[in-house]
Amino acid sequence: MNILEHASFSASDVSIESRENLFRGFIQVEKVTIKHRLFNKSNYSSSIHRELIHRPEAAGVLLYDNQQRRFALIEQFRIGALNDTVSPWQLEVIAGVLDGDETPETCIRRESLEEAGCEVHDLQHLFTFYPSAGACSEIFHLYVANVELPTSGGVFGMPDEGEDIQLHLFDYSDAPLLLKNGRLRNAPVIMALQWLTQHLRQQ
Repeated sequence: MNILEHASFSASDVSIESRENLFRGFIQVEKVTIKHRLFNKSNYSSSIHRELIHRPEAAGVLLYDNQQRRFALIEQFRIGALNDTVSPWQLEVIAGVLDGDETPETCIRRESLEEAGCEVHDLQHLFTFYPSAGACSEIFHLYVANVELPTSGGVFGMPDEGEDIQLHLFDYSDAPLLLKNGRLRNAPVIMALQWLTQHLRQQ
């Protein structure tokens, strides 16, 4: 098997022994007991107990403007960073959870209007990945889009959903510093700005 193209095992190599719902809200938590195949052995593991967090599928986009030579990030309070020793207000790409049978592209266009007042037409897909597969089932779709950015930032979001979002505009020259100074603390924004710096080198 070519590990560059396929995993060593498949979903059929996991035996689910039990599943128990522990909590159901915006997120859901299950207690799962499984056995799975072992590397270099013909037998399965002993029973393993895990808590599995279910979050809705999500999508995000880095908006950039080649005419202005700028990109946009948003800043908002994040409960997951509540214990951050510096600040729970995080810089991020525009993102949101998929609503029902919504596609990632439709989600991104909706969120870009809500969080930045920007219309998005052409989207470029970068990656689809699990942000925290050790405990969470969430899948994240990451895109970039060349758009017409506003001339200044502002406050956006849906107040009835508890959103208070500050839009920040950065010059392309700010990207290397943001990647080095520790201000970025989540994977999608780091991945997107790494793509942007590579994109700029190729221009």
